[in-house]
Amino acid sequence: MSQKHDAARAAPAGPWVLDTRDFGRRAGASRTYTRRPPAPAGFGLDMIRVPEGDPVELDLLLEAVVEGVLVSGTAKASVTGECARCLDPISDEVEVEFRELFAYPDSATDASTDEEEVSRVVDDLIDLEPLVRDTMLPTLPIAPACSPDCQGLCSGCGAKWAELDPEHHHETIDPRWAALRERFGGTEEEK
Repeated sequence: MSQKHDAARAAPAGPWVLDTRDFGRRAGASRTYTRRPPAPAGFGLDMIRVPEGDPVELDLLLEAVVEGVLVSGTAKASVTGECARCLDPISDEVEVEFRELFAYPDSATDASTDEEEVSRVVDDLIDLEPLVRDTMLPTLPIAPACSPDCQGLCSGCGAKWAELDPEHHHETIDPRWAALRERFGGTEEEK
């Protein structure tokens, strides 16, 4: 093996990747890890996300099993976004638990599962980013709210209902009558 190839295998490819070579393939072996990889771009939904570069706290237990490496643990991160009702900034924290088998190449899982059904150990490396993303994103609210009783924005003027007078309203005219109003210049009360 060339020295360049050895250097490439010496370090995992990124902060989300764990090298299992020192862990070995002895069933029953286990090891704990604590990591804080930075969140990649787009780690979230339209209205709420983990800010790019913010740490995602990972507490992991890796266990060697006959078919591969079983990864269990938690991921915790701060999320920021906008209230879907009033567009005020919001922040929260999300924590999820996960458990996933990363199968060894040429294990029995090759014959018993489709390639996309199980995660794989590739060159003795485990990439945790897809696992954490697929576990964390479904727990985020699609329409986050700054509070459960947020009233949102007035559809007439766009002001926040919480800051408006209780008597605030806009006159609405049935669109079927709007053409008549326009032609005859309003109603008797308006003249």
